[in-house]
Amino acid sequence: MRTRLLSEQLVKKRFPQLRYVRIHTDGNYSASIYAWNEDLQLPPKEIRSLKLFASDHLHPYICFKVKSYNMVQSDKVPQVQVNGLPDALVKTALNRKLDQDGIITLFHQLFPCGRLTFNRYDSSKGIIHFDFHSNTSIDQLDQELMYNYLYELIPLGSNCEVTFY
Repeated sequence: MRTRLLSEQLVKKRFPQLRYVRIHTDGNYSASIYAWNEDLQLPPKEIRSLKLFASDHLHPYICFKVKSYNMVQSDKVPQVQVNGLPDALVKTALNRKLDQDGIITLFHQLFPCGRLTFNRYDSSKGIIHFDFHSNTSIDQLDQELMYNYLYELIPLGSNCEVTFY
């Protein structure tokens, strides 16, 4: 399964001339690649190359759009700080063999106060439903942190919902 971090790494490796790369899930099986070169531009040739690369090497079931990096603000793409993510999460997200068990195992290491379980997958909407069972109350900040971490671990093009118990 390809995560956002792994997909960005693959794009950067294939296009070393790109200075900025950000990939964001737009919704139901769609994602946008935001990029700029050293001159803070994204020429039409680069756009075509990125689209071809994405369709051939990233996810065949996702519709990719390629946009200039400056569009992240107007598209309201949430900022992510890779440096602020736990090393174990980054390492797991970059693992090409990541699966459901890997996500849940890592999540239990990061949040030992409860148990994350897979509930169901809504294939028509691309939403993965999880349940988080805890004996203690999970405050809003921790819930947001959990969503941010899951965003980095689930496949690109999917979204998730967590029900807290």
